Amino acid sequence: MSNILIIKHGSLGDIAQASGAIQDISEFHKEDDIYLLTTKPYFELFKRNPYLKTVILDKRLSKFNLIYLFALMRTIKKYKFAKVFDLQNSSRTSFYKRILFPNANNNIWSSSETTLPSDKTKEEFDKKSVLERFNHQLQTSGLTIKYTMIPDFTWSCIDISKIKSEYKLEKYILLFPFCSPHLAQKKWPYYNELIEKIKSQYNDQYKIVVAPGPDEINDAKDINALCILDNGKALDISQLSSLIKDSSFVISNDTGPAHMTAHLGAKGLTLFGSHTTAYKVSIERENFKAIQVNDLAKLSTEKVLEKINLN
Repeated sequence: MSNILIIKHGSLGDIAQASGAIQDISEFHKEDDIYLLTTKPYFELFKRNPYLKTVILDKRLSKFNLIYLFALMRTIKKYKFAKVFDLQNSSRTSFYKRILFPNANNNIWSSSETTLPSDKTKEEFDKKSVLERFNHQLQTSGLTIKYTMIPDFTWSCIDISKIKSEYKLEKYILLFPFCSPHLAQKKWPYYNELIEKIKSQYNDQYKIVVAPGPDEINDAKDINALCILDNGKALDISQLSSLIKDSSFVISNDTGPAHMTAHLGAKGLTLFGSHTTAYKVSIERENFKAIQVNDLAKLSTEKVLEKINLN
């Protein structure tokens, strides 16, 4: 039996996408113990993942904080990992490789860097979708692939019957009209207009709800929808997963919850401007589709409404 390390620091949508890869690694290394290195926002979440033995916290302090860096490296080295799967593929994790396994190939350290096709530059390879890149990385590392291209994020769900009872949620449409302030180009501006049209078309059969993150609670006051909180606080990731999974339909900007919806098997729709493509981020699934336009400000509520499928 060996110890195997997976590195996945974030972000929320990326973690949902990596669920299939984590499952494939676990299936391939059935006789081994699987550990995962992550950051504080996802530490408790990953403890729910049934394919992991132990979750290790990386505080992601400055690379120049030598005391912390030494402590982290000592923690990692004590497990004597036989192989590392770097699913973060960042400059930081590449730095970790140079410290821990400076001469390792993909037999020891599996990453997009160590498995890069010989006939492709990194820029060329990065044009592939997220899941295609994971798939290539794991196949090149010798794994049998079953789940990487079809991530299942339902392991993140918990019982939220108390919250649903408090808000009397049975049939509801869940909106995610928010986005980071520095990513305003991802924000569709007509959610309130859409809400009125949904209510009119479906004769108020569905409650319209939002579930803001901790920094979005004030912004939720500007949306004409029921705001779902837990004792005045934003839902945690597992609560949010369950709220999404039990919804009738989700409509979202290109945010973490949109990626969660895609890989929870829930019905929904995400709205994309020109910042990226639905293909590149592997977000379209059987029940979850995308509308792609050059300018979200020019996307009409009628166009969104006609794509809502409540059958």
